[in-house]
Formats: sequence, C-alpha cells, structure tokens
Amino acid sequence: MLSETAQSQSSNKALPPATTWSQMYARRVFVTDFLVLVWVIFGVQIAWFGFSSAELDLGDNSSQLAINYTLISLAILVAWLIVLSVYGTRGRRVIGTGTQEYRLIADSTLRLFGLVAILAFLFQVDLARGYILIAFPVGLIVLLATRWMWRRWLAVQRAKGEYTSRVLLVGSTASVVHIARELNSRPDAGYKVIGACIPTSLVGATLDGTDIPIVGNLSRIERALEVSGADTVVITSSDELPPQRVRELSWSLEPGRQHLVVAPSLVDIGGPRIHTRPVAGLPLIHVETPRYEGSKRFAKRAFDIAVSGILIIVASPVLVAIALGVKLTSDGPILFRQDRVGYNGTHFNMLKFRSMVVDAEALLSTLKDEQREEGNSVLFKMRHDPRVTPIGRVLRRFSLDELPQLLNVFGGSMSLVGPRPPLEREVEQYEQHVHRRFLVKPGITGLWQVSGRSNLSWEDSVRLDLYYVENWSLTGDLVILWRTAKAVVATEGAY
Repeated sequence: MLSETAQSQSSNKALPPATTWSQMYARRVFVTDFLVLVWVIFGVQIAWFGFSSAELDLGDNSSQLAINYTLISLAILVAWLIVLSVYGTRGRRVIGTGTQEYRLIADSTLRLFGLVAILAFLFQVDLARGYILIAFPVGLIVLLATRWMWRRWLAVQRAKGEYTSRVLLVGSTASVVHIARELNSRPDAGYKVIGACIPTSLVGATLDGTDIPIVGNLSRIERALEVSGADTVVITSSDELPPQRVRELSWSLEPGRQHLVVAPSLVDIGGPRIHTRPVAGLPLIHVETPRYEGSKRFAKRAFDIAVSGILIIVASPVLVAIALGVKLTSDGPILFRQDRVGYNGTHFNMLKFRSMVVDAEALLSTLKDEQREEGNSVLFKMRHDPRVTPIGRVLRRFSLDELPQLLNVFGGSMSLVGPRPPLEREVEQYEQHVHRRFLVKPGITGLWQVSGRSNLSWEDSVRLDLYYVENWSLTGDLVILWRTAKAVVATEGAY
C-alpha cells in the first residue's frame, strides 16, 4: 500500500505545476483570440470599404487630418485584446467550466464598444456606423465560439488527468469523501484529487470507497502538501481546524503556485445567488433566497409564449405528418392525454402523440414486476416496452411524441423548461422536500432530461429538479434548451 502511494506521488510530481499549464493554455487562447479578431476586424473593413484605402477625416476644413481605417482597425484590435486581458477572460479560475468566462468576454466587449461610441461622440469622430455595428457583434460571436471549442479540447485533456489542479483535501472523513466524489464526477471542472488529510493515523491507506490515498493527518498538512505535490488545498470542513490553524496553513502556501480553497456546507446553490462579503475580517457568504414572482416570472412566461407560438407554426407540417402516421399505423386516438400534477399542485391534461397501444395503462401492472435496469423506484421505464407501437419507437427515439406539449406551454399549464410533470401516483410517494418542484411550472425539458433522462436514479432526478427550482433563470433556460437539442440527437436515455 505504501509503495503504491509513493508511486502515485512520484507520478504526481511529474505533472506540470498549475502555473505552467494555465500559462501555456492562456498563451494558446491569446493566439486564437488575436487571429479571430484580426480576421473579423480587417475582414469587416474589407467587406465594408473594399480594398481601397478608406480614410477618416478629423477636424474642420481648415485643419483636416485624414486617418487610414487600417490604423483604426489596429487600434480596435489592440484595445480589444487589452480589455480581454484586463477582465481576466483567460484566467485559470474561469476557464473550463461554468459561464463566467463567457460573461467576462461579453462584458468586456460591450464595454469596449460603449467606450468607442462615447469617444466618437465626444470628439465628433464620424466613424462608419456599419463598420462598427458589424465588427463588434461578429467579433463577440466568433470569440465565444472559439472559446467554446477550446473548452471542448480542455475537457478531453482533463478527462486524461491533464490541465488540472492537483488537490489535497483536508477535513473530516465524511466531508472529504463527499467532496472527493463530487469532484471526481466532474473531471471537466479541472480538480484532480490526489490525496487527503483526515483525523487519522492510517497514513498510506485509502479513503473508504475510493482509491484516494491518505497522505497525512491534520497536524501534518504542510508535509503532506510537499510530499503529494498538490498545488491546491481544499478545506472540506472546519470543525477540526481552528481559524488560527487555517491562517497558518494559508501562510505556508507558496504565492502564485499553491492555492487555498474553502468548501462551504452549501450544496446545489447556483453561482448568481452567492455573494461573498468580508465583515470584520470574516468572509461571510450571503445566499439569496429564490424568488418566484415579479419580472423574472413575467419574462419566462413571455419567452414561453413567443417561442412555443413560433415553434407550433414552424413545426405544423411535421405535426400533421406525425398525426397521420399515428392514425394510419395503429388503432386509437392520435393524441394521448394524461392527468399530471403541475404548478402549485394543480392538475392538467398533458398532451402527447400516442406512442403506445390503447390499453397501455392497464398493461402497466403486469410489467412492473419484470426485471429491468431502466427507470427507478418511482419512475417506470423499460428499454424494450412491449406496449410501444412501431411508429411510437421512432417518435420516442427522437422525442417527437412530446411536440404537442407546445400547446400546453402556449396555454400556460407548462413551460418550455422546468421539472418533469409527475403523475398523481408518483406524487403520493414524494417525501416532503420534493414538493418544492411545484413552485414552478413543469417543463417539456429540464435538467434531468439533459443529464441522463431515463438512466438517472430517482435521487439524482429529484436533486436536478430541485436545483433547477432553486436557481432557475432565463439564461439557464437557454442553456438547457441548447443541451436538449444535443440530447435529442444523441437519443441517450430515450425509450
């Protein structure tokens, strides 16, 4: 066991330090940012002015100064690269996961655009409006696209254990195991757990249920950090570590190379709800209470009406074709109506294209006892469900059977994005906390659909739905809709 630990530690030391890979990654991203902006800015200049040497006249007729637009393009290019750096868009704390990187890029670009507009107004510079109004939006879109591609590449590298922060977990055994499992489940986040310090003398053993070595106890954290080669210390609980001990630990870290992270006892809280405010030397974390009324709800409803209305019109030929296919291939109605529980516990009829035989509900009791790996203790799912019609299998594979729910959305009983609408018999099995999912309207799609669908356990389905309820936003809905399109194409978990 000790030899395995030593072998692991030596391999960890062979990995490049966090400062090396983050700087190397930042340089690569800088190169692509530069190339993208050169292509966009000068491409727009050529498209707008042609290959002629367009000039901008400054001053009055008596003292007029002409500046070539190439110099203006160069100035915008340099200024754009500077604001991207000033706003930290290539910093190691924002790359790889979350939306902060994209928000910083958008924010810095909009501020630069505003600054250019203000300067042009104050100094009465008559910049070509089309040149400016095209260059900035196109540049922002292409920047975001290239950063997204870099993120896909980074996720592949992190899945191999590269381009990650090497983490030493410190705290109680239970909290260390919990954080280790969460970090290991998301390798794309860039935190690789290589060791742990817990209140124990079993140095050289591994944490229960994991292959993470115990490299020290709470009195030898600095030594464990040196031996393991970790560059990030994550404190998972503070009961065993008094404030003075945490302060001494922070003092012992090498500035710029080693980092200290404190994991609070908060789970499933969205970033926008968390605000850190230092008070009397204490880093107090403020968590906003979720709100379910006002402008956010109005915006969500307006978005639902607009998008569902457009989709109903655009998809009407597909809806007619599917309706004819269902009618001509099996006996029974075209639409399947089922009573579901929605917003605030009210009942409504959810619409679907019928994908099963007419007596599917009556046959359910005979299938529940059959051996199956899909579904869970509350949700019944079966990969090869004999009740599904031949055309129904095609509809379910690509989620086309759910298109009539656009009518539910337009009518107001559902939303485009939200928790899954449950059956009454499922609600009867809910624990008390699960009823919080009724604080928002159920959705055609949601976090659970884009995170595994029928392959998820009941506990994971509940956790994802409650996370959505606690942290929903219009931006989050757009991300889920985008991920839904990818999940539908992949057809994973769709039976």
